[in-house]
Amino acid sequence: MVTPRYGEYDASTPEARKAIHEQNRRSWNEATKAHNSHKADQAKFFREGGNKNYREEIELLGDLRGKSVLHLQCNSGQDTLSIKQLGAERVVGVDISDEAIYFARNLSKDSGVEATFHRTDVYDWLAEAARSEERWDIVFCSYGAIIWLSDLGTWAKGIASILKPGGRFVTVEFHPVEMMFDEEYRHKHHYSTHGAPITWDDGVGDYVALSGPHDAPMGWLDGVKDFQNPEIVHEFAWGVGEVITALLDAGLVIEHFREYEYATSKIFNRMVQIPERKWTLPPDVPSMPLMYSITARKPE
Repeated sequence: MVTPRYGEYDASTPEARKAIHEQNRRSWNEATKAHNSHKADQAKFFREGGNKNYREEIELLGDLRGKSVLHLQCNSGQDTLSIKQLGAERVVGVDISDEAIYFARNLSKDSGVEATFHRTDVYDWLAEAARSEERWDIVFCSYGAIIWLSDLGTWAKGIASILKPGGRFVTVEFHPVEMMFDEEYRHKHHYSTHGAPITWDDGVGDYVALSGPHDAPMGWLDGVKDFQNPEIVHEFAWGVGEVITALLDAGLVIEHFREYEYATSKIFNRMVQIPERKWTLPPDVPSMPLMYSITARKPE
């Protein structure tokens, strides 16, 4: 079992954080190849009207007809294209991984589901977008996006700056409480590191392989076996209160907050699969929140 290293890398300046982001880009490039190797004909899935998103985010996104949606940290674009399938007028995805954006662009082209994808650091994109005149109805991120953010305040202010008056930020995320425990439910990690990086020498793992066919509604392939990432990775543990406070400090109004005692990925050993491609804890393990959702609106 790999033991994380806490605070060994500097994240006190924009330059230091940028270096961390670039290392993460390399680790995600390696992992993305493994992730997509397990998924069958994804273009066919979307051509036939498939949608990968879960009920939770679909309900929070609401009626998307005529709306513009920005998907931050979009990974390989499957959720982005799913948002387009829900009726959004315009959808743009942003991600730092070269491999992810290359895959997303090809998936959009091959499936015929229209979306635009940008390969860039999310902070660079937000800063540039704030200088433009374009504003968005909805800004969205989900499922493992926030742990890659090195600066919550700048991120939240960037989102607020590009939302239209009355526009909304929507997220469904894995809960930092569950991230305190290892695969055998032992309390091993900090709830929050308050911006200090957590370094994992084994890099971004193959979480798609861990969840198995459950995480591949388009069909399952064995793909890459026993994936080993040669690139280390840095995460950031943020408490729910820190996320909400950053959004409030950016001038957004929290309209919804909910915690869930199930998850959309197999996080721990012995988890029990339940309907709608979700997982919950086994009966002998005390309950804990595994996910949470937030919506916040920009005042008009």
